[in-house]
Amino acid sequence: MIKTIAISQAHHVAVRGRTAKASRQPLALFWTASGLEMNLKASEIWVEFETDYSTYEQWVSVILNGAHVARLMLQKGRAWVPLLRGLNPDRVHHIEILRDVQAMPTDPDCRLLVHALRTDGEFLPVDEKQLKLEVIGDSLTSSEGAIGAKEETDWISLLFCAARGYPFRLKQLLHADLRVISQSGWGALTSWDNDPHCAIPYYYEQVCGVLKGEKNAALGAFERNDFEAWSADVVVINLGTNDASAFLQPAWTDPVTGEKHKQRLEADGTRNREDEEKLSRAMREFLKKVRACNPNAHILWVHGMLGAPLEQLIEDAVARYAAETGDKRAEFFLLPSGPADGMGARNHPGKPMHDCVAEALAEKIRSL
Repeated sequence: MIKTIAISQAHHVAVRGRTAKASRQPLALFWTASGLEMNLKASEIWVEFETDYSTYEQWVSVILNGAHVARLMLQKGRAWVPLLRGLNPDRVHHIEILRDVQAMPTDPDCRLLVHALRTDGEFLPVDEKQLKLEVIGDSLTSSEGAIGAKEETDWISLLFCAARGYPFRLKQLLHADLRVISQSGWGALTSWDNDPHCAIPYYYEQVCGVLKGEKNAALGAFERNDFEAWSADVVVINLGTNDASAFLQPAWTDPVTGEKHKQRLEADGTRNREDEEKLSRAMREFLKKVRACNPNAHILWVHGMLGAPLEQLIEDAVARYAAETGDKRAEFFLLPSGPADGMGARNHPGKPMHDCVAEALAEKIRSL
């Protein structure tokens, strides 16, 4: 017999990712890799989704017993979507449902809500995770280009796939409760094109402050995140690739004030020392903020999936932060470049490179 359960009443279904309240009805999934995790003894599972967008449609992935078995583009509106059918009803199936697409600030209508679940069986308790893992970053962490042919260059939702990215693979390797905070093109100080408003540290303390609009406000996106309810054991920060790009781009002009912002290069092509120091200061201040919100976490600032142009600057910034604060649980970690054939769509890492990075990070975190 099929029964319908409101998401707020699905007591053995674990919510993954930052949300304003786990009991909110409906449940808003804001960030990439956010979603639901469950142990289900049944033959089928449906989800009542509600989505909207002006430009960027939503994609979700289904993970069955650790394997990525399905990926769907959701239509606008509210509808029941069958995710799995024909399962052995006498077995317990471990199921994860992921939002594949990052938060989209340029599309205030873009949202993904879960209203209810429908199944012919029962939900059983989900095992408690060994650690809470937060990963902060840019397009590399949003898993942009992790799916799709190398020739693909369009910036579209299709080419984001959290299920193939290093954060989700790392979560699997460590048996972790994962939260991802990431935005393509953003940095620690500015975006790739020198926009100072597109820096993750400004919005870190909110549930999903990178978004815009009244609809997201009503869903609680701009509320302060409850760090007491969920404080990370490990925080991985993968920011810097876009900050490095900003030195190579023209100045960004504020459309409101007319003020220009630019990370400068010297005549000999080296980075301006004052601007390097400004970036280093932003990184050190962000480490202080992350530590204040996650007092017991090991913090790893990582760099290197698309080259490591800021390796020395970031390593020095982390060392200076540790010396200034006495924090002995923050360090720099250089990521492997990955296999030669590891590139995916949009000149971004593909799944082989994401897997390589996840394995290296898992080994490092286990050693902490």
